[in-house]
Amino acid sequence: MKKTVLLLDMYGVILKESKGNFLPYTYSHFPEKEYPRLIKQFKEERLFSKAGRGEMTSDTFLSMLGYDDPQFHMRDYLENHLTLDEGFIPFAEKLHRQFDFVLLSNDVSEWSVHITEYHQLDKYFKQKIVSGDVKCRKPDKKIYEIALKTIHKTGAECYFVDNSVKNLLVAEELGITPILFNRDGEEYDGIVVNTFEELSSII
Repeated sequence: MKKTVLLLDMYGVILKESKGNFLPYTYSHFPEKEYPRLIKQFKEERLFSKAGRGEMTSDTFLSMLGYDDPQFHMRDYLENHLTLDEGFIPFAEKLHRQFDFVLLSNDVSEWSVHITEYHQLDKYFKQKIVSGDVKCRKPDKKIYEIALKTIHKTGAECYFVDNSVKNLLVAEELGITPILFNRDGEEYDGIVVNTFEELSSII
């Protein structure tokens, strides 16, 4: 079946930072005496994961971490500590009319909105499926099922580009053709690309 949809991850694909820089960003903004509290909030209370599943807003999440100006720090982190891959815009300009571009991202809802607006990416996407909006995260199979239902497509009509093998394996179970964007040197037996130029030549 002809592929008509390109499902794209944000972190580690469109943005160069595969894991984001938010934890080191946060530690750099608080004194060391606050580290035990922050570690507990990240690792035990899992505030970041909860925000990424839409269980709290960005403002609530950042306020709970101790930021006194959540809006400023959201903008500062997203605009100054994450890097748009320089190959994405040329790639999107070339192919977004040939394929339906669909964002499939684990992210805090407000962060995803800000990133796509700040980098002027919204014009390329037919749909945006973000974990904070749909209340589940990759690699939960449910988020892929939500994506396919939202775009009214079968898995066989879709490519999925992600930097995580575990995310790709679940997508493949639904008939989606997976492609690893290999930011992190993961071992993978399937299709692997390292740049958007390589991706363009494959699809």
